[in-house]
Amino acid sequence: MKKIVLFAMGLVMGMTTFAQDEIETTVSGDIVSSYIWRGQDLGSAAVQPTLGIGYKGLSLSAWGSYGLVNPADTKEFDLTLAYAIGGLNIGITDYWFSAGQDPENRYFKYDAHGTNHVFEANIGYDFGLASLQWYTNIAGNDGTNKDGKRAYSSYVEANVPFKLATVDWTATVGAVPFATSAYNGWTSGFAVTNVSLKATKDIKVTDSFSIPIFGQIVGNPCSQMAYLVLGFTLQP
Repeated sequence: MKKIVLFAMGLVMGMTTFAQDEIETTVSGDIVSSYIWRGQDLGSAAVQPTLGIGYKGLSLSAWGSYGLVNPADTKEFDLTLAYAIGGLNIGITDYWFSAGQDPENRYFKYDAHGTNHVFEANIGYDFGLASLQWYTNIAGNDGTNKDGKRAYSSYVEANVPFKLATVDWTATVGAVPFATSAYNGWTSGFAVTNVSLKATKDIKVTDSFSIPIFGQIVGNPCSQMAYLVLGFTLQP
């Protein structure tokens, strides 16, 4: 898996030698009041930077999360290689957390039973009115099922975007289809873990610069928890 990630980075970087003018670059950062992911509480206020490049549907991006208030919050660094054509998208993500199987929390430790990395594959389709995504852990520090074996933990999510009163909205429903210890501590089977509504609006600062502000209500029927998140995005 490490070789795949390094090869992908080299492949995308190599594009600059013959298609500099066609490569797209993403540089941005979110500031959030709390880090809620797929209905799970992963920490308090955080900064979440993104750096990515793309070429003709192929993209490589880096994303991270770092706590601003609580030093004990888990740090995260993810690399995603993805490809999109039409409404179809596929990808693979290498998640790294500063807590896991390695007591020293080393990034470059990829041992099957001693790493903090989780490798996840996904496939999805955007139908226009709605999109559907399926994610499955394929290697690394995955959860276990009822038999104590690798769960190949999965998550499926439907998103419906719409516009109301000059605000962009997204309604989301996400569920864990199989038993796993990776979500909410433990799910014994199919469980809805994420029901959310997100609103985003650009706040104009100057004629050429605006800041997207977003608010999100998240409910997790499985854990019976609910969250309210506020954040904004900084980008060139």
